[in-house]
Amino acid sequence: MGLLVDGVWQDDSQDKNRIQGGRFVRPQARYRNFVTPDGSPGPSGEGGFAAEAGRYHLYVSPACPWAHRAIIFRRLKELEGVVSMSTVSWLMGEFGWTFDRSLGSGGDEINGKSKMSEIYLLANPHYTGRVSVPVLWDKKRRIIVNNESSEIIRMFNSAFDAFTNERTDYYPAELRGEIDRINEVVYATVNNGVYRTGFAVTQDAYEESFRALFKTLDDLEQSLSRQRYLAGNRLTEADWRLFTTLIRFDAVYVGHFKCNLRRIADYPNLSNYLRDLYQVPGVTETVSLDHIKRHYYSSQRKVNPTGIVPLGPELDFTSPHNRARFAN
Repeated sequence: MGLLVDGVWQDDSQDKNRIQGGRFVRPQARYRNFVTPDGSPGPSGEGGFAAEAGRYHLYVSPACPWAHRAIIFRRLKELEGVVSMSTVSWLMGEFGWTFDRSLGSGGDEINGKSKMSEIYLLANPHYTGRVSVPVLWDKKRRIIVNNESSEIIRMFNSAFDAFTNERTDYYPAELRGEIDRINEVVYATVNNGVYRTGFAVTQDAYEESFRALFKTLDDLEQSLSRQRYLAGNRLTEADWRLFTTLIRFDAVYVGHFKCNLRRIADYPNLSNYLRDLYQVPGVTETVSLDHIKRHYYSSQRKVNPTGIVPLGPELDFTSPHNRARFAN
C-alpha cells in the first residue's frame, strides 16, 4: 500500500495519521467540487462544472463500498449513456489501484493510464494524499471534480436530470433532515465502523468500534421492524449508503474484520431488507462478491497475511423477502 507525497508514490508504513491511539482514521476527500445543472458552484469547491452528457467519467472499484454507492446511483438514475465509467482491478497492491486487465479491470480507455495514481497526477502533478475511488473526472477540463462518494451520489441524484427520464428523488426535501441524521450515525458506526473495527491495532480500540457497530445494527433491526426503509416507507439515499456495507458484511466483515458478534443473516429484519434492496431492478448487476472477496482478502495483507480467499459463505440474496408487507 502507499500514497502520493508531492507527486511521488511512497510506502505508507510511516503514515502516522492513518492510525491514532490504536484507532483507524479515515482521511477527508481532497476534491469537493460539484457538477450542477448550470455550472454554478455547489456546497463546496469551485464552479464551472455544468452537467453535460458525455463530459464526465467515473472511476470505480466494484469491490469498494464507497465506489459501489456511485455505481448504484449511476445505474438507478439511468446515467450509463451520460457518464462513462472505468473499473480498477480487484487487487490493491504495492502501487495501489491499477487498471490491470488480468485482475478484473476493464482498463482506462479515457486517459490510457495503468494506475489510478496517474489519474490523480494528471489533475495535480504535486498531489499529496491517498489515491481513492470513486473519482468523478472532467474530460473537458482534464481535472478531478470530486472524490467524495456521498457527494457524487447527490450529483447523480439530481444534477443530470435533463439527460435522463428517471426522476426518482433519493434525497427529497421533506426527508432531508431525517436522512442526514441517519447517515451521520450509519457512517460513523457502520460504514466506517467496520473499518475502524478491522483496522484497530489495540484491543480497546477494537472493542470500542465493535460495540458501537453492533449497537447500531441492533437499533436498525428494531427500526426496520416498524417500517420498510430507514427513513420511513420511501426508499432514499440512506438505504443505499447502508446497503453497500450490508452486502459485504457476511462475506467479508464477519471474518476478515472480526465483526463476528452476529451476521446480517442472523437479523430477521435486516436480512429481509438487504434482499429487498438487492432485488431492486438494476442493483443486482452492480454486485460482484467475487471481486469483493478477492479485493479484501488478497489486498489487505496486514489483516490477512496469507492472502487466502475463503470459498464461503454461501449467500442467496435472490430468495423472497417480506418487506412488501409495509404499505407505501
